[in-house]
Amino acid sequence: MAVKGRKEMLVMALEETGEPLVARYWPVPEPGPGQVRLRVRACAVCRTDLHVVDGDLPDPQLPIVPGHEIVGVVDAVGSGCDRYHAGDRVGVPWLGYTCGSCHYCRAGQENLCDQARFTGYQLQGGYAEYALADERFCFPIPESYGDAAAAPLLCAGLIGHRSLHMAGPHAQRLGIYGFGAAAHIVAQVARHEGRRLYAFTRPGDETAQAFARSLGAHWSGPSDTLPPEPLDAAIIFAPVGALVPQALRAVRKGGRVVCGGIHMSDIPTFPYAWLWGERSVCSVANLTRADGEAFMRLAPAVPVRTETVEYPLREANQALDDLRQGRLQGAAVLVP
Repeated sequence: MAVKGRKEMLVMALEETGEPLVARYWPVPEPGPGQVRLRVRACAVCRTDLHVVDGDLPDPQLPIVPGHEIVGVVDAVGSGCDRYHAGDRVGVPWLGYTCGSCHYCRAGQENLCDQARFTGYQLQGGYAEYALADERFCFPIPESYGDAAAAPLLCAGLIGHRSLHMAGPHAQRLGIYGFGAAAHIVAQVARHEGRRLYAFTRPGDETAQAFARSLGAHWSGPSDTLPPEPLDAAIIFAPVGALVPQALRAVRKGGRVVCGGIHMSDIPTFPYAWLWGERSVCSVANLTRADGEAFMRLAPAVPVRTETVEYPLREANQALDDLRQGRLQGAAVLVP
């Protein structure tokens, strides 16, 4: 079936890891049972997309269309769909499928499901004019957000929110290492909750430090220095393993370091004394649908404001490179 007379759509596809995305025209897909088809309005560019493209994450389903922060309007539904209808605006996150029956799924930890499949990695993503999604793994978008402004909420916001939860409610002095898309969202939530924020950036990146202060950071400075007082917890968004021991040095006894990325370079050895004192290190893996629903209610209540830089779909490689080189403030968003 053609879509408004069209049978093909533009996609930016990864055909080989380590190589640039390629503009291709693929058939407009038909939704299967339980699926909705979206006309993509916006898709944010995430560091996880960069890990897929650069080959840091193993065995992507090539050729793959990256992108898992998708905002679109439903224009067709498959059989059995009853949650969304044509004309509804929804968001599609990283988690695109779980088995629903394993130990993790039954325990409310579907983010750890061994059979999980992920948008823009094993499932075709949003660097395209149209996308398919399992309607069970889509979220309504708050009306107060425009398409481009809403897109970063679907991963940067969700992972940031889960990372903040893992840091614990008593983490009043909170450090954030790597002040990019996720950090600029979680900083607003942290301040809304009355926490004192300490922002760590690449040494010499005074622009990012000023950006952090504009979002309410009590202190900002380079990641190779210690904060002016011990932290209750720290969240690391930068994919740099060397920041783990650095963050352990910055937190107090009993403090926690949360690694918020799906990929990180190797953590170097460090003295046990930096971990001792009941300090702990944990990781955040993906998200649950409950996380998404909770954050979509919270974001407009804060209200979270996203900083975005828009790119045409065909400039996806430029957006990825700007992210890779640290040239972005906030989040890149592709707009078909």
